Amino acid sequence: MLDLPDRPVLDKDRLVGACLRLPVVIDAGRLATEIDALGAAVWGTTDGRVGVHSRAEAVFLRGYAPAQGELPIEDRLALDGLPYVRDVLGLLAAPPLRCLLARLPAGGTIAPHIDRAPYFAKTLRIHVPVTTSDRVFMLCAGLTYRMRAGEVWALNNSTHHGVWNADPQLSRTHLICDFLPAPALLDLLARGDRGLGQHNPEVRGHLDGLRP
Repeated sequence: MLDLPDRPVLDKDRLVGACLRLPVVIDAGRLATEIDALGAAVWGTTDGRVGVHSRAEAVFLRGYAPAQGELPIEDRLALDGLPYVRDVLGLLAAPPLRCLLARLPAGGTIAPHIDRAPYFAKTLRIHVPVTTSDRVFMLCAGLTYRMRAGEVWALNNSTHHGVWNADPQLSRTHLICDFLPAPALLDLLARGDRGLGQHNPEVRGHLDGLRP
């Protein structure tokens, strides 16, 4: 099973809660323009992601999908053309592990689930919205969050979480990366805003109905 044998399990309920917005701001336009420049050819597959994640197209920038086995966690070819993505990852001041772009189509959903492999219990998952809208909802631990372009978020993927892109026209693309904990990143988590979750019965009802 996917693991980091020499790393301790993290108390994500304490470090993250459900979701928190980090005190980091990025240039959303620059990020989106750079990723758009990759072109359509890099999209069109799940890049090895399976299960609930198969609704989203993906491009791995570091490492490979867990379903592909214990493959090296190293830079992939697509990352060579994304210098600003490298800068954004550097803002977290922690060792990056798996990193991908995930694009959920209009109307698409990722059913609530828990990332259960030991690897996920030992890493911190960061989401950076690239393109999104006000009709995209992250459900985590029963609360609904809107993650907007220009923001950087930590997600507790050791609890139930799912996504509903309720926008009828626009896809949602996130840069998603797992990090090992490091002092600077832990400090950002400690200073993050945990109070942005809302109770939204429509979103919860829609996604809870999709639980496997």
